[in-house]
Amino acid sequence: MHVLLTGATGYLGSHLAHALVAGGVKVSILKRSTSCLTRLADIQHHLAMFDIDEKGIEAPFRSGGHIDAIIHAATSYGRNGENEFEVFKVNTQFPLDLLQTATCFNTETFFNTDTILHEYLNAYALSKQQFSQWGRIFAESTKIQFVNIRLEHIYGPGDDSSKFTTWMIRQCLNRASRIPLTKGEQMRDFIYIEDVVAAYMLMFKNLTGQKKVWQEVALGSGTPVKIRHFAETVKKLTNSDSELDFGAFPYRNNEIMSSSADISTLNAMGWASKWSLEAGLSKVIEMERIE
Repeated sequence: MHVLLTGATGYLGSHLAHALVAGGVKVSILKRSTSCLTRLADIQHHLAMFDIDEKGIEAPFRSGGHIDAIIHAATSYGRNGENEFEVFKVNTQFPLDLLQTATCFNTETFFNTDTILHEYLNAYALSKQQFSQWGRIFAESTKIQFVNIRLEHIYGPGDDSSKFTTWMIRQCLNRASRIPLTKGEQMRDFIYIEDVVAAYMLMFKNLTGQKKVWQEVALGSGTPVKIRHFAETVKKLTNSDSELDFGAFPYRNNEIMSSSADISTLNAMGWASKWSLEAGLSKVIEMERIE
């Protein structure tokens, strides 16, 4: 099997790259010539790498051999000063171009990493939702099988510092005197990185090349908790004396107050979450202390 992976230099993508290589899958990646390869250093020689800004989007299809499936994990959250159009180009325009190219080269399956956020929350959420809608159009016109993975709140060691989970842990470890938060009543489905990767690998194995042209799969632990509980658990596990100032921030406009994955589809494939919230957080905290 041959997979084209996007976002391979990022957090989720790099974990998927390692799992695919370990599973004996041929892996090509699309990246920029300026991308940092630190997360891929130990498997770099196993990857066929194509710089989209230099060789174009068709390069892996033309010179890498037939691609059976695409796993799309590249994304822009808009947290690094990108404007709305730049977020749109990464989250909608680029994958749509890739999807169109894949159909021209007879790729069987496109696995898309989608968000559970409401489309009107911000530019990131809107652009992700727009692409998933395009994917459904392509699938229903029988051009390609499209598996839309609605990913809940992923966390794990080495995640980006801009993520709430990492920020919260580091605030507590650094014993910040006060940590400003919302009231924390929102329910969130936190899922540990190893559980996420195991689910992707199972979907790749079971769903690639199936006749069902459109399928949406929810991916989370299936056990949501309040943000308040998450923050209090981090404080307890880090033995922090930081003040958790609940209510210091208002909720965002269009804030989702409850989100939880219906994992019945994944359960039917034989997948189940193996990491409890406390076990996952303990592992992240352990690795943060080492670093």
